[in-house]
Amino acid sequence: MTLLSDQLNLKPQDLQSYWMPFTANRQFKQAPRLLARAQGMYYWDDKGNKVLDAIAGLWCCNVGHNHPKVVEAIQKQASVLDYSPPFQMGQPLQFELANRLTKITPPNLQKVFYTNSGSESVDTALKIAIAYHRARGEGARTRLIGREKGYHGVGFGGISVGGMVANRKMFGSMLGGVDHLPHTHNLKEQAYSKGQPQWGAHLADELERLVALHDASTIAAVIVEPVAGSCGVIIPPVGYLKRLRELCTKHGILLIFDEVITGFGRLGTAFAADYFEVQPDLMTVAKGITSGTVPMGAVFATNQIYDTFMTGPAHLVELFHGYTYSGHPLACAAALAVQEVYQQEGLFDRAAQMAPHFEAAVHSLKGAAHVIDCRNLGLMGAIELASRPNAPTARAFEVFLKCYEKGLLIRTTGDIIALTPSLIVEKEQITHITDTIREVLETVE
Repeated sequence: MTLLSDQLNLKPQDLQSYWMPFTANRQFKQAPRLLARAQGMYYWDDKGNKVLDAIAGLWCCNVGHNHPKVVEAIQKQASVLDYSPPFQMGQPLQFELANRLTKITPPNLQKVFYTNSGSESVDTALKIAIAYHRARGEGARTRLIGREKGYHGVGFGGISVGGMVANRKMFGSMLGGVDHLPHTHNLKEQAYSKGQPQWGAHLADELERLVALHDASTIAAVIVEPVAGSCGVIIPPVGYLKRLRELCTKHGILLIFDEVITGFGRLGTAFAADYFEVQPDLMTVAKGITSGTVPMGAVFATNQIYDTFMTGPAHLVELFHGYTYSGHPLACAAALAVQEVYQQEGLFDRAAQMAPHFEAAVHSLKGAAHVIDCRNLGLMGAIELASRPNAPTARAFEVFLKCYEKGLLIRTTGDIIALTPSLIVEKEQITHITDTIREVLETVE
């Protein structure tokens, strides 16, 4: 077996076979950035350089890297039960984890359906929503409502309800029967808001326009990220999500929260639904459920939705949907260990306590070179840069490369720098993150 440690001297020709996801492949393979190991808040590259991780891997490593309790749980499980079929069979950890998770979900979400990623969670939730209405005798409710700038993974369902142009434009006509609410990002009205912007709640009323256009009897669900992450950390205006909830209830439309990024402590509460005091009908998660260690996702549903399917002869399958790796034993073991770490180390509360320092650090970049907005909520932050004329994304990408050279890993989306550190981040590390970004901004055109 070839270990990663044996592959630290890759030659240029060794890089050509792998088609990398969401990556500028040609640029990368000219100057590869290879991560060899990780611990806590840090990566080390193949040359031994230490890199501070300001994005929790990819919004997911909430307990930090290689937490010993999680590593031990995965190793132990691999030696006991490596795989078990999820169809018509079960294994104890699936049920133990479901019981553990539903103790921290919003009170109305008491059923768990396992997936393997955020993309799968979204497609699962959309299918459940449409099937639920059909099962209760409203089969005309097939239309799905997403939101501009929304990101819901990369399955055809997710990119159809999503609203990020680059993720959609190459792949044809998408699913039929999908419409979109406007996004809530408005620099003129919201720039440099600390926490939720005051302007924009009225944009939720655009759902009434879509209901008037399509009729509520044709609409199955509205799906939104409580905080839109991948498009650049767009914070919902005060009152916006509560208004969406009111309108969905009024018109019999299911409300789906995509909490793949916001779930498991990112805002200082278990879920964004708790932070905003808005309960959805379905909720998608992934990433933080295992802190990124083993691929896993889930959809949480109400008892009412679940019970609607539980009719007919008991020996028949109620929902023809699932995945080969739903509730995989290693993923369940990892998720249980991660939930234990969240509780024992008080990481959700810790994130809430760290949020004011994070807010101050993010907004300290107001006035830095090229910065046109800073925004934050919990341990999510964004620094928006002015685009170079005729070269969108180029400035932010240069900042990304120069930060990495200085031992800092950030994420960029368009000309926006996104920061989402692990929940174990220290104040000194937060300050170092923003100081490094400020220093780099002074060096780019």
